[in-house]
Amino acid sequence: MLKLATTFASQLNSLNETCLGDGGFDLQIDIYINSCPEAEAIIFSGVENAVSQDSRMAASLLRLHFHDCFMTLGTLLEKKQQPPNLNSLRGFEVIDSIKSELESVCPETVSCADILAVAARDSVVLSGGPSWEVQMGRRDSLSASKAAATNNIPAPNSTVANLVAKFQNVGLTLNDMVALSGAHTMGKARCSTFSSRLQDLSNSNGPDVNVDFLQSLQQLCSEPGSNTALAHLDLVTPATFDNQYYINLLSGEGLLPSDQALVTGNDQTREIVESYVEDPFIFFEDFKNSMLKMGRLAPPTGENGQIRRNCRVVY
Repeated sequence: MLKLATTFASQLNSLNETCLGDGGFDLQIDIYINSCPEAEAIIFSGVENAVSQDSRMAASLLRLHFHDCFMTLGTLLEKKQQPPNLNSLRGFEVIDSIKSELESVCPETVSCADILAVAARDSVVLSGGPSWEVQMGRRDSLSASKAAATNNIPAPNSTVANLVAKFQNVGLTLNDMVALSGAHTMGKARCSTFSSRLQDLSNSNGPDVNVDFLQSLQQLCSEPGSNTALAHLDLVTPATFDNQYYINLLSGEGLLPSDQALVTGNDQTREIVESYVEDPFIFFEDFKNSMLKMGRLAPPTGENGQIRRNCRVVY
């Protein structure tokens, strides 16, 4: 991917439909050990440099991998025009830089999809979270699906039933959904994505309603220029990958409606949240296992797809 000096139109063929489809593909650990032995070190260095300059970038790079798996970044233009993703994706220039360096060392070897998968892992590690061996061997797809982008994206006001359905559509379980939601322990969200959360103020006596928290959000989102205002998904440790996100949910401080729904809308998801609060090790183990599972959701491998020289362009 080239630097973001281009317009959104140039991003139409940006990243790729790497993780959707039927299962059964084989990914491997250390697949570049001979063809590009410096690959993971180059990716880590690029992520480390980016995160050192902007701690929020860790959450952004992690989110890019989620979007690549769930919604196919090849349809970025369409998704950019639809809430809740309006102007929400960032970090492309970091992937640009990493890809450029990899191409200079081992051209046409490491796929953009694998860069995203490794960068996501490195972002978690650099933020204090768990590490895992990233399985690689993905190729970059030749097309992208607007329908997949529209149908698979979990909206920020989703109910638990809707979240479960979206995850099941791509082969992930309810437990995977709760574990992967823990990625919201980092990053920020715009007022437009959690405006419906403020409606809970009209029912301040309801269960799990934190009036002080909601009032602080209301104040933030009522200020001039609040259309672009950002709130931390985790106000307590916003740049650290930990289990604080789940602690916040039990305190009524989930930012997105879909976050808070995990403890108010379903007994099963609430039990999982409580287990992550009690033992962060369980959360770390579940998160990394679910990340590996998500990364295996049928990426193009073998002779399918291509290794792009430029992540924005299909050759």
